[in-house]
Amino acid sequence: MLLPTLLADLLFAGKESGAVVAVEEGNPAMRELLTGYGAAVFRKAGAGGQLLASADRAEILSGADCVFYAGDCQAASRFFQDRSALGSDDGNDPGLTDQARVNGGIGGLLHTLRAGNEVLRLCDAMDSACPKALVIDLGQPVARMTELFLSRGYECFSLGRTPLRGANGLDTLCKRLRLKPSAVSAVIAGLPSFAFLLEMKAADTGEDLLPKLKKAAEKNELGVLSRRWLDWWGALPVGDITDHAEFLPAQPDYVPEERPEFGETVQRRKDRILYMNTVREKGTEDREGAMAQLLLLSRVPPIRPAQLALALLRKETVRLPAVTRLNRGELPQLPDSAIIESDLVLENGVPVPQGIILPGPLADIMSEIDETSCLAARAATGDRAALRECVETDPALAGLDRLYCQDVVSALIELHQDVLPLFT
Repeated sequence: MLLPTLLADLLFAGKESGAVVAVEEGNPAMRELLTGYGAAVFRKAGAGGQLLASADRAEILSGADCVFYAGDCQAASRFFQDRSALGSDDGNDPGLTDQARVNGGIGGLLHTLRAGNEVLRLCDAMDSACPKALVIDLGQPVARMTELFLSRGYECFSLGRTPLRGANGLDTLCKRLRLKPSAVSAVIAGLPSFAFLLEMKAADTGEDLLPKLKKAAEKNELGVLSRRWLDWWGALPVGDITDHAEFLPAQPDYVPEERPEFGETVQRRKDRILYMNTVREKGTEDREGAMAQLLLLSRVPPIRPAQLALALLRKETVRLPAVTRLNRGELPQLPDSAIIESDLVLENGVPVPQGIILPGPLADIMSEIDETSCLAARAATGDRAALRECVETDPALAGLDRLYCQDVVSALIELHQDVLPLFT
């Protein structure tokens, strides 16, 4: 799904020549499709290089400079198993359906264990094939997968759902002010899927625009959650704020998504395969092939993983939005070991911390959420003590019987034991 934007970013935006892109793919027919599609794109770029597709993970990883990881463990089907188990047939007792979440709470913990097992398997293969590779993680839960890669000794930077988009994204907030995003200077920082707008000024005049947005939030024009969290923490959440709610106790006026989006729908996958085939057969010089390529690029997430990788590998001086990585002083009120998200400022490829200050109450809740994410990542390695502590301290479980939650988590681990070998 991410291959079209990855190649376009690498070959056209990044102007990388002679690149070898290797893709792990188990389906023989799909390998043929990807190889042909890649050849057409490389030919159009005139940059040399090639795309290889193989089912052999060791072959794919051998000598890699950078590994892009976007895997998951049967994400959609396993989520619905969690949701069914957490629910109840009794209409007066909905059970813990609210905890059926993607990134936070009990659902996020089980997602971490399952996805973490896939990351650990990958790290085992990388240890032999490419022990010095840079990792760009695109898999959820982003903070916890980043923590796992780092714990195995890999330099890892990640891209999650960007706070620049969405109902409360920066682009939408700019529209409210009748400004283009390019006309404002904004400071957005926090944790992955828990980012806040800390500063916003007009780029030309320096006018402080934040008071206008806070006034809109106080009038409930940005939604009840934005108003509530502004009152609690003194800052406005940005991006898809339903993501923020996943890390918190059950919120009044908020119901978690019953059918969150995991990757592509079946129809979109069919369309993607059709468009890739068109590009493979006709090339991008042909009108029909060019249109198919445009359609492919119009349907990908608004992230640029190759741009991030190239900036780090080439040791560039650049600023990149909404990058997840180790804190290292970027948010001084949080531990250096925290996994944070903010603009990444590089000087000759080295991250330069900006020392962004958070409102005190916001820093406190972020510390709690980050500690929970760290414990969940440790639990994914089979650490049962970290698993218990995660359930005992997770702010998303506040108000619930923690002993009961421990029993629920144990039952869910049993439910998914076929993909959790470390807990068998």
